[in-house]
Amino acid sequence: MSAEITIPRLGWSMEEGIFVRWLKQEGELVKRGDQLFLLESEKATQEIESLDEGYLHFPANAPQPGDTVLVGQVIGILTVTQEVPQPTEPQEPAHGNGADAPRATIPVAGPAARRLARQLKVGLEQVAGTGRGGRITSADVQAEVARQSPRAPVTAGDRGAAESRKDLGAAQSQESRVAQQVAVTPRARRAARGFGVDPGSLQGTGRQGRVRERDVLAAAKQETQHTARGIEEATRSTKTDNVRRTIARRMVASHTTTAPVTLTTTVDATNLVALRGQFQTLAQGENEIVPSITDFVVKLLSIALIKHPGLNARWENEQVVEIAATHIGVAVDAEAGLLVPVIRDVQTLGVRQVASQSRELVAKARAGTLSLAELQGGTITVTNLGMYGIDAFTPIINPPEAAILGLGAIRREPVFTEGNQVVARERMAVSLTFDHRVVDGAPAARFLATLRTGIENPAVWLAG
Repeated sequence: MSAEITIPRLGWSMEEGIFVRWLKQEGELVKRGDQLFLLESEKATQEIESLDEGYLHFPANAPQPGDTVLVGQVIGILTVTQEVPQPTEPQEPAHGNGADAPRATIPVAGPAARRLARQLKVGLEQVAGTGRGGRITSADVQAEVARQSPRAPVTAGDRGAAESRKDLGAAQSQESRVAQQVAVTPRARRAARGFGVDPGSLQGTGRQGRVRERDVLAAAKQETQHTARGIEEATRSTKTDNVRRTIARRMVASHTTTAPVTLTTTVDATNLVALRGQFQTLAQGENEIVPSITDFVVKLLSIALIKHPGLNARWENEQVVEIAATHIGVAVDAEAGLLVPVIRDVQTLGVRQVASQSRELVAKARAGTLSLAELQGGTITVTNLGMYGIDAFTPIINPPEAAILGLGAIRREPVFTEGNQVVARERMAVSLTFDHRVVDGAPAARFLATLRTGIENPAVWLAG
């Protein structure tokens, strides 16, 4: 008996990761729950625990530190004895090529290629992969179908030529016939046209195998990753690390899977700036943490979310899911790239506690020591570009969250009072990007108006 060690899925969008190193040695006894290896994914490095017990053995194709590994890929084996397991030959293909047919290991294939192969009844062991490391793509499966399709010989007569063209057309339209047999939603068809994906080649996750938009987007993402890897092999360019690729995937996912709308308003931040000044004045010593403008807004945002729970929600499984607690992410510009650590249960924290946790998470982000848990579970994100002199901008939603709040620079501007007097006030632009699938424009506008009231009267809100 032996147990395979596979690459786990650590995040909702994870398809691959970077193998860092083993934490156990060849032949070492591993117990259930032991830290087995390090895996970098979703901007963090995670220690992966063993789900089984046994002696650890590495196969000949075990990944090396820095290698890209796919979710579900087998990277090691646990056995009941210290003896190195002998590799077993794979079973002959079900369609059979005769008793003397050579046996071959089935190459690695992506999810889209495997789905297409199942639908077209093509054995992957027959397909020659053209992807990286012999990886089989959907195009390779289609090429094998075309190769296997019988074609009638061309005869001199018109009838023979017509029959030949008929057979050729049948072979070329085999994939189209499959597509016609598969139920596809209208949204999925539109997405398929935009990404150049054949919906008939997909395994639908909807009722009775119906292909939905998410199936098309997943297939498009898979093919995009394959294309990107091919370009990287064919050209000499600056190496893109895993963090940058993760950011790119999440930004594309945000653009293609949400219905973003941005509302912008200008708030009077005079009282907020004055309140922070009081905290600075009352600070005891240099080591006492003084909340920043972002810290104050994070706390005020949690109060506004309690009043408007529709913004503290996610779009999951074709429905809106409201979250009771407010877990607020704070965008951090770290050397590794954009990171969004999450401050949890902000509704239970005071503003000084928010500031303390924020400082700790920012320090970890810039040191590259954030754990995966500290990057997951956010219900909304705050990003502040005011320190760079940016007045207003359109922030991008951090999926699967439903909204993100952008803060601009605070500037002293002349403002007319009700008595037509001109006074100097601290003004700040606030931008809310929300997913229109989760919330409509009017409720989002009411939420932003409520938050504006809180920012303009922070002492009253925080005292309550």
